[in-house]
Amino acid sequence: RRGGAATGRRRLNAAGAAAMTAGAAALAALAPRLAEGRVLCVGDLMLDRFLYGQVDRVSPEAPVPVLRVARERTMLGGAGNVVRNLVALGAEAVFVATIGNDRAGSRLATLIDAERGVDARLMRTADRGSTVKSRYLAGGQQLLRADRDPDGPLPGPVAADLAEAAAAAVSECGAVVISDYGKGVVSDALVAEVLAAARPRGLPVVVDPKGNDFSRYRGAGTITPNRAELSAASRAPADTDDAVTAAARRLAIELDFERVLVTRGAIGMSLVTRDAAQHFPARAREVFDVSGAGDTVVAAVAAAAAAGLAPAAGAQMANAAAGLVVGKVGTAVAGAEELASALHRGEVLASESKLAGPAQAAERVERWRRRGVRVGFTNGCFDLVHPGHVSLLRQARAACDRLVVGLNSDASTARLKGPGRPVQGESARALVLASMEAVDTVVVFAEDTPLALIDRLRPDVLVKGADYRLSEVVGADLVQGYGGQVLLARYESGYSTSGAIARISARAAG
Repeated sequence: RRGGAATGRRRLNAAGAAAMTAGAAALAALAPRLAEGRVLCVGDLMLDRFLYGQVDRVSPEAPVPVLRVARERTMLGGAGNVVRNLVALGAEAVFVATIGNDRAGSRLATLIDAERGVDARLMRTADRGSTVKSRYLAGGQQLLRADRDPDGPLPGPVAADLAEAAAAAVSECGAVVISDYGKGVVSDALVAEVLAAARPRGLPVVVDPKGNDFSRYRGAGTITPNRAELSAASRAPADTDDAVTAAARRLAIELDFERVLVTRGAIGMSLVTRDAAQHFPARAREVFDVSGAGDTVVAAVAAAAAAGLAPAAGAQMANAAAGLVVGKVGTAVAGAEELASALHRGEVLASESKLAGPAQAAERVERWRRRGVRVGFTNGCFDLVHPGHVSLLRQARAACDRLVVGLNSDASTARLKGPGRPVQGESARALVLASMEAVDTVVVFAEDTPLALIDRLRPDVLVKGADYRLSEVVGADLVQGYGGQVLLARYESGYSTSGAIARISARAAG
């Protein structure tokens, strides 16, 4: 009986894995439809400043670190980050917001102009400055955040013009986002006008709320509080699945929300309606910075709604997208292809999370570098992995903290190795490499040499086997030129893919 029960459990586990795989594939197939949507976003626009540097000493004036600033980066924040996420997912955006008549406002206008797929309708306020959040970072950690906020609500005439512009834009879109950061742009009157314009058209309205009183959003389609906001607004605990369900359902009934999507940090998300609840586990594998993750959630839900996808599908896409951005630095976004890849792999094979395209790998390397991590790179065809390959990868990994492996595509392998090669396709070869403990990321490249990829990733150490001379290592001059190291790993003689194939062919012939 025990053997029968174990066999039954194995069958159930196999069936569950198969169903998960099928569900992930179906969801990934829907991701391209996000590009079909056009979303109106109205809310508090702000400028996010990131100042990166190094701390070498403590100030003689006070017991505080002295940050030597090396570079600065500015990005769209607040409702602007929602718009960035919308266009990254492929959707079009109509953006209604205000900016101050100041230097930060001019910078915001420039950043918005640079975003493709955004129809921006910005109003300048002469007597009200722009919102600016300045973050100071060293060693991948925030040391300080300094905020500059405008005082008070928008002037009456500007608020009226903004509400009128937002209501007028509703008819041009398939969904609406109200991004409320509590900076005075999202007034009761604006919410009422937007909802009144959307309701007769049956348009979904997604609200990212602020404060403890959600009554101003009464009648919205979807509201996206985090766990703490849900607890405060419902005046009830929200620390378990059942408690979250009860608190969210109470709000949905009292305030006429169609659904409440609760973001719960490391736990995941919960989608609650008046008569049902679904709980989605967190998708993040590495949490580095949670800045702007809520904006990603709102954007994904709204883009899915504008494309006509079911709310549950939108919630799962938002969950996957949030899992991607919390592993990045700053107010980041999740791209359409990146999201589709994350949805497709689901939770079935952890090794697949190591697979990356060149852009995703570059972003990952930059994230590691900001944390002071030493990044290594090696490359090859890796057709029929043998002990010589294993030795090379282990030596390469010992020389760095994270190892990226560049893998020749099927086409480039055929050009380099001749007819009949590769024996295994690039997907199979990549998955084998990704399953190895020594490997942190695998990138397939189409060129005959990895020079362009090396230039893009700029690794700290480049590794090849000692059967190469330094002058023969592709990218050696480049890496040494910017101060990197080139390592020739010990060569394990007696092993080669070509030799193995020749022996297999000889045995088959005999």
